[in-house]
Amino acid sequence: MRTLLLLLLFCHVSSPGKIVLHSMKTYMTASTGIPNFPEFVLTLEVDELLAGYCDNNKKVEVKQGWAKEFSRKDPEQLEWYRQECFQGLPNSFKAFTNTLMRLYNQSGGVHVLQRVSGCEWDDETEEVKGFAQFGYDGEDLLELDPNSFTWIALRPEAVTAKQIWDADKDLIEGHKFVFTQIYPELLKKYVEYGRSSLLRTELPSVSLLQKTPSSPVSCLATGFYPHRASLVWRKDGEELHEEVDHGEILPNHDGTFQMSVDLNLSSVTPEDWTRYDCVFQLSGVKEEIITKLEKDRIRTNEGKSEIRGKSSNMTVPITAAVVVLALILISAAGFIVYKKKKAISPPSSPDNSTELSELLNPET
Repeated sequence: MRTLLLLLLFCHVSSPGKIVLHSMKTYMTASTGIPNFPEFVLTLEVDELLAGYCDNNKKVEVKQGWAKEFSRKDPEQLEWYRQECFQGLPNSFKAFTNTLMRLYNQSGGVHVLQRVSGCEWDDETEEVKGFAQFGYDGEDLLELDPNSFTWIALRPEAVTAKQIWDADKDLIEGHKFVFTQIYPELLKKYVEYGRSSLLRTELPSVSLLQKTPSSPVSCLATGFYPHRASLVWRKDGEELHEEVDHGEILPNHDGTFQMSVDLNLSSVTPEDWTRYDCVFQLSGVKEEIITKLEKDRIRTNEGKSEIRGKSSNMTVPITAAVVVLALILISAAGFIVYKKKKAISPPSSPDNSTELSELLNPET
């Protein structure tokens, strides 16, 4: 139940499929009614790699060697960050969750509020784009307009919150400051610290898998890095868009990635198989990896376990994303908190949260 709920939420608040050169994503997740699970979790991804974790149970884990080095350079800010993760942000998110529960006429049960925010950076064009979005119980709720730094209500229940936040000019300026200056600076520092890891290139192994003779043939590429890659089926050299099913890019346990694309062969005669091939292309690498559709290349019996393994790995982004730390705002967090604190969280003090609750639900 817990994994399915988190999977549903992550699918709604993230934006998979868009290829950018570098990205930073921070996830703040508040939950109720889930036994033996922290009420607040915060995580960070840099270039789709999970970097670390903290929660309101005072647990902090820093993954990735470059992230540990970054935290050692500024221990005071890391300590400040711990305190915010242990108390400040959990209180804010809990108040916002309680407000939403009243709006939805919910008295109890399992509920999850999540915010994903960060930025994308093209190190060739220097283009930077910030983003932020709230999700509640697996559905989109609010999204930040990166041009005006006001909010877009994605559900009727979010309209009042949008109106309140958009009326706060300081909040708008705070968002602009964070998403155009602080986040890009942090991402660039992360990439610099993790250069040897984040800028490496690893090519995958590519396999053809099929559960049964009547099942689609799955072309699986695993072990590649970075995540900026494409995997397609072609016929006579032309990319296919019909009869194919593209999977998401998923992380492996070793820091590499995997992806797959399925080809439906129900209308393809055996004589035409030779006209098909699977093509993998990694960003920055000119050579393609081409795998011909041939009967003796397809793994069936032994491939079943691999296909099951691939499916089980779909939970990796979820389980890892709720067990790994984010070192967001380490170098500049203190400044933001004292100068622009409202810009990086929902109303972040008990008074502000109470005010929001009353405005969103004036009958209480």
